[in-house]
Amino acid sequence: MTVLVVGGGIGGLATALGLARAGQRVTVLEAAPAFEEIGAGIQVGPNGFRMLDALGVGPAVRSRAVHVDAWRLRCGVSGRLIAGLPIDDGFRARFGTYAVVHRDDVLAPLLHACQSDERIDLRVDSGVEAYTQDEDGVTAVLRSGDLVHGTALVGADGLRSAVRRQLVGDGDPQVSGHTTFRAVIPARDVPHSLKEDVVTLWAGPRYHVVWYVIAGGRYVNLVATADNGATDPLSGKPVEHADVMRHFTPLCDDAARVMELADEWRAWVLCDRAPIADWQDSRVVLLGDAAHPVLQYAAQGACQALEDAVCLASVFDPRDVRGSFARYVALRSERAARVHQASRFMGREVYHLAGEAALARDAMFASWTVADLHERLEWLYG
Repeated sequence: MTVLVVGGGIGGLATALGLARAGQRVTVLEAAPAFEEIGAGIQVGPNGFRMLDALGVGPAVRSRAVHVDAWRLRCGVSGRLIAGLPIDDGFRARFGTYAVVHRDDVLAPLLHACQSDERIDLRVDSGVEAYTQDEDGVTAVLRSGDLVHGTALVGADGLRSAVRRQLVGDGDPQVSGHTTFRAVIPARDVPHSLKEDVVTLWAGPRYHVVWYVIAGGRYVNLVATADNGATDPLSGKPVEHADVMRHFTPLCDDAARVMELADEWRAWVLCDRAPIADWQDSRVVLLGDAAHPVLQYAAQGACQALEDAVCLASVFDPRDVRGSFARYVALRSERAARVHQASRFMGREVYHLAGEAALARDAMFASWTVADLHERLEWLYG
């Protein structure tokens, strides 16, 4: 029988591809009229690229990626360099590839691989509202009222997952109080002095700004996040430039120059959920943001979904669906919770500090050698 995968984003397509490569038939049920990613740039760490390699699409993603030379932390007020991590031969020898990409530069190779596999059936306009199950299988109930049957179901339908709503029943996601403003700027509009193949993060009082080149150098991705006490969820709402800039003062000249280049902003209020130990209901299991949504600060959302997908495919046995899903959750839950905690910590206790706390953070980062930074990243990238 067929494994049903609810959601056709990076996590859902990676799951479908992994299961198909393991010999399973898969039906992907995507609510939207097309398979596409919302958003712009993401950072893909070495752990994510190892998963893409395991799925056979690593080379295709690398060919689309911008392979950055360094990650730099600067003061958002003065612009001075606080710390830097070279992404050099030493880093790559220890951990592997670190690169920045447009989200579609990950999704498109996964989609092409799925379209090329006769074991995968891709369906759009197929939003799932609920599921039922018995001893023999699972039935996905579509919003249209249609029913789709399978032997198992994987809910990869994101932060506001309908599958999670039924499986866990924990209500709406938790609003962080942080608002992220995103813009994509044509590289031709960027002064040459600011065009570096680095990820730059300016950390200021109650805000930070991240900037890096994507799409083979054609665009620059700009992400500006303010700890502004937001209480109402937003997702991709257009925002006027002046309304963005009022959250980012005082701001150093370079960061201000970068932000002035943006002429179209969209806002997201960041949300996550507290970690849970179990995200399985017999023949149904959650994956990616549906299972363990994280804030953006560790740049691990897509990477953790990819890890889930490869792990699930590696342990899945159609003769023992329940046992397979239980093994997958046992293997993934502790690590996912640690990434969740690290992401919250970085957003609340590292990037948005002011005064003496910011000075102490700067001194701590400045004291670490490259070897120290490698050791601190081992748990995540190693």
